Amino acid sequence: MFSYIAHRLLVMVPTLLAISALVFIIIQLPPGDYIETLIAEMQARGEAVDLGQIEALKRNYGLDKSAVEQYVTWLFGMLQGDFGWSFEFNRPVSELIGERVLLTFVVTFTTILFIWVVSFAIGTYVATRQYSVSDHIATLIGYLGLATPNFLLALLLMYLANQWFDTSIGGIMDDEYRNEPWSLAKAGSVLEHLWIPVIVIGTSGTAGMIRRLRANLLDELQKQYVVTGRAKGLPPRKLLWKYPLRMALNPFIADIGSILPDVVSGSAIVAVVLNLDITGRMLLDALRAQDMYLAGSFLMCLALLVVIGTLISDLMLAALDPRIRLTGGATR
Repeated sequence: MFSYIAHRLLVMVPTLLAISALVFIIIQLPPGDYIETLIAEMQARGEAVDLGQIEALKRNYGLDKSAVEQYVTWLFGMLQGDFGWSFEFNRPVSELIGERVLLTFVVTFTTILFIWVVSFAIGTYVATRQYSVSDHIATLIGYLGLATPNFLLALLLMYLANQWFDTSIGGIMDDEYRNEPWSLAKAGSVLEHLWIPVIVIGTSGTAGMIRRLRANLLDELQKQYVVTGRAKGLPPRKLLWKYPLRMALNPFIADIGSILPDVVSGSAIVAVVLNLDITGRMLLDALRAQDMYLAGSFLMCLALLVVIGTLISDLMLAALDPRIRLTGGATR
């Protein structure tokens, strides 16, 4: 098991290096840079542009260097905890992303937990009651959840909350706690507002997981070892939990690798609609302004979150199924 964990940790290093290179290349793909975007905005407002000041800004921000030099500087800075300087906000990137990354982690972790708990309970229930009324209802809700975009569900909930309860459900906390240091009252406000983004972001993932767990469990329930267990008189509940459900959990746990990117990417648009103080809104602003250090640092933090989540999924699978450890090099 130790060698398996070491192997997975070593794979993370080149993965993150490749992601960092791709992130930097994608950010550099649009023509121009932040300074040229700033010049275009000043000219659109009819303001005079001082070329000497522009050159000084390029030297100050390091935009006069080649793309390779900029990437190396940014990469080694991140390894030392220096994420660079935000052109748009004129502040260190580490100050801007700190609290937002924390809130993004809280929303993402809670959403994954919501998806697992709800889909496990419903998927197991409907699989053992195939073609019942509850199975048909869960199937209908599942298809609606898969077909409804996250941002549309957010808009619908905001409208219903305003019409039925005359209240706003936007924001991740009350306005009075914004830009305030963390306290029990602020944490309580976050927990009070957390359920709406969790439901909105997690609906499609929950619907998909219910369908997959139901299909996997139905497939296992038809196999010969289940028939043999029934013939030997094993209680139905003990037979379900000890054999077919354990086998059906492998794809269920492995799906965290595909759920995490969907949750992270889906939260970006939902953050704009619901006015959430997570990475989504600031990331979109940074990409529009070509603020490469802020956008790149955000994307790297999100990529690290996905890679760590996938690692946890792999370790859980290895603990659940010894065959994965054996084929993964743990005992070689």
